[in-house]
Amino acid sequence: MIRIVIAEDHQALIDGVKLSLEYENEISVVGEANDGEGLIELVAKLRPDMVITDIRMPKCDGITAAQRISEEYPDVKIIAFSMFDQPEAISQMKAAGASGYVMKNSSLKTLLNAIFTVNEGNQFFDDKIIIGAEKSDEKIILSKREKEILVLIGQGKTSSEIADVLFISKSTVDTHRRNILRKINVHGKTDLLRFAIERKYDF
Repeated sequence: MIRIVIAEDHQALIDGVKLSLEYENEISVVGEANDGEGLIELVAKLRPDMVITDIRMPKCDGITAAQRISEEYPDVKIIAFSMFDQPEAISQMKAAGASGYVMKNSSLKTLLNAIFTVNEGNQFFDDKIIIGAEKSDEKIILSKREKEILVLIGQGKTSSEIADVLFISKSTVDTHRRNILRKINVHGKTDLLRFAIERKYDF
């Protein structure tokens, strides 16, 4: 039996993963956490075989949590569960001790494959990540102002708040936001926020 703890700040996603895994006789979800600190506490208490964790969560992000778990509980295997395939996020999770990386929009079959592969002591990286890595040679070029705005977006600030911080108009901020969306090829405020957070402002 593979005993798993899931960490994700969206409870609905945890519930969906648990529902998908409950019919697997070789897998048991023994705990769940909505932030990195909760994940570390659960690992200390439950000593699971594996952790499936989002990268960005409240209190303590998945990268920091993975690093601490790897150092304190080296037998616990770690799979990152993310919505972006940026090389920076992948390399940071690998350096923190993750043996697997699965995209959130992947199929249950992919997640199961990752679980069983990592449990056997091997590494697993989603095919979609490989595709993304092949495309990563086209480096995203952001202007200095766009980088400043992206950092503030990652801090959760609205366009009006960003305008106040940078002493520019809200319409100028909105124009920069549209340009950033176009350059990084994502759509909507939520995806832009997650991109800003998961990139760790590393350009």
